[in-house]
Amino acid sequence: MAADLSVLVQPFRTKVGSLVDACARRGCELRPYMARRDPFEQARLWRQSRSIEEITKKIDTLKAAGAPFLAKCIDQVGPQSGSLVTNAPPGFSWHQWDEAVDCFWVVRGAAEWSTRRLINGLNGYQVLADEAEKLGLTAGGHWKSLKDWPHVQLRPAAAPSDAMSVKDINTAMQQRFG
Repeated sequence: MAADLSVLVQPFRTKVGSLVDACARRGCELRPYMARRDPFEQARLWRQSRSIEEITKKIDTLKAAGAPFLAKCIDQVGPQSGSLVTNAPPGFSWHQWDEAVDCFWVVRGAAEWSTRRLINGLNGYQVLADEAEKLGLTAGGHWKSLKDWPHVQLRPAAAPSDAMSVKDINTAMQQRFG
């Protein structure tokens, strides 16, 4: 599966191409598999590791903050199950803004997900994070909590909520995806 990189904002799209090339020069093939993620998919990922109490509280909090569309995204995707993969509810991930990409490490034609495995002394995710930062990108593998090794984003702000209000995020997401 390959990500559609054409949806990425131009400065980021160019850097992602440079990033993949830099990783390859170091002997690690990294393949983008997720670029744009709509807010409903983000809601599924966020919701899959949450209790009904947490989900209800987030829906109520979003509604109270003037974000009914984001609340609807969480409510409409219904029950999900799985492990914790994101702390970002819909609209709060740079994936919804075309400013983030997730990559997997390819080893002998197969996806390798280990962040500890070394091949020729290198781990593909470590290489991805190091090369991303050389290009001025933010690497999820270097985050202090909930490390997201496949993730790279354009902005240093952890989330859109660091740059705009919840109400503005809701309006933008509704215009783009609603």
